[in-house]
Amino acid sequence: MITNKKEKLTSQKKLILDYLRSVKTHPSAKEIFKTIRKKLPRISLSTVYRILNNLKEKNQIFEIPIETSRFDGDLSPHAHFICQKCRKIFDIFEKLPSLRIKKIKIGFVKNYQIYFYGLCQKCQK
Repeated sequence: MITNKKEKLTSQKKLILDYLRSVKTHPSAKEIFKTIRKKLPRISLSTVYRILNNLKEKNQIFEIPIETSRFDGDLSPHAHFICQKCRKIFDIFEKLPSLRIKKIKIGFVKNYQIYFYGLCQKCQK
């Protein structure tokens, strides 16, 4: 028999999710750990990684897969610009050309992420 076990939103998970939704900086797991630890001193880095993986699997956050993964709690449609010099990540909310791909030969597209790479204005100077 299969049971639908509703997952509990723990205080740790809620704090991490609320933090990610409140910032625009796309923090790494270690940065999240340092911030969350101020409020929950007993939390471990491995717990933060476990929670981030769980939130990602449940499509509650995005992972930006660069050398050190970064995380985004803003699920609204947007792309990311990644500076190749300072590694800062910027949200791009401008309207992008529409990709009306729903069904392709290899499967059904549920979601996609777009990344732009270059030099930010500060690094261009």
